[in-house]
Amino acid sequence: MAVITTPETAAPGGATPRSRRRRRSRLPYVLLVPSVAVLLLAAGYPLVRQLVMSLQEYGLAQQFGQPAEWVGLDNYVALVTDSYLWTVILRSIAFCLVNASLTMVVGVALAALMTQLSTATRLVLQVGLLLAWAMPVLASLTVWQWLFDTQYGVINWVLSNVLGQEQFAGRSWLISPLSFYFVATVIVVWMSVPFVAFSVYAGLTQVPADMMEAAEIDGASAWQRFRAITVPLIKPVLLIVGLLQIIWDLRVFTQIFVLQDAGGVARDTNLIGTYIYRLGIGEGQFGLAAAASWFILVLTVVVAFYYIRVLLREEEP
Repeated sequence: MAVITTPETAAPGGATPRSRRRRRSRLPYVLLVPSVAVLLLAAGYPLVRQLVMSLQEYGLAQQFGQPAEWVGLDNYVALVTDSYLWTVILRSIAFCLVNASLTMVVGVALAALMTQLSTATRLVLQVGLLLAWAMPVLASLTVWQWLFDTQYGVINWVLSNVLGQEQFAGRSWLISPLSFYFVATVIVVWMSVPFVAFSVYAGLTQVPADMMEAAEIDGASAWQRFRAITVPLIKPVLLIVGLLQIIWDLRVFTQIFVLQDAGGVARDTNLIGTYIYRLGIGEGQFGLAAAASWFILVLTVVVAFYYIRVLLREEEP
């Protein structure tokens, strides 16, 4: 009995189009295997080790070889019943939201400004933003500490001698928690704005010019064009940048730690990052510190999950 073959059922080497499609559909997953393996090795082991440590009584004695005692959920219970932890978490969330909001507003405003500037002026602004972004964190913190220095700071001198606000002469900005967070906010926003400005500016360059011209001819104001046309078109960029900014500001550590060492009161100004560091490295309670770090991990995952859901909803046809 003769077998009749057609182009749909026959292929070189005996492979059918369906089998070739099946192999092609598997190829992306195969290519992901090396990256997933590296990710599991780099992040999986620390997470598992941290989880195990959070269930143990792990202190300085265990650093010198003494076996760790298994305590189960005692560390989590101790943290949950500690009102100071919730104070730090609420403080961290408030600090994060304020800084992320200010960063997004200033960054988007600068990005919109760059679309209206001449080429030479825009390049000067972009170079300035790039230098601010590329400056090492500790180097920039040294400059900011000098600017807000009690005796020789430029900020106090300008406020007291130039603007006539004599109450700022010799003012210590880091003693009071409110002024401490003001200084920290200025530094964090200053260091974060360039990333937002460059990312949003890249999105703004993709907005169709003919659509904006048509809206302008129809009588739409600049604000109406920005709200009704620009924002919807660059919304995915805004969501991704906003998510990254929230995650970074929620985990801010270096700026707070350095300012605390420069004169801030640690207990009154701790955020979740410095709290975990001082709990572990400062007090040697590594089990409690590991348990506390899971609070920030869970909080970050919850925020990221919400943003990812919004992004997926935006991509749906």
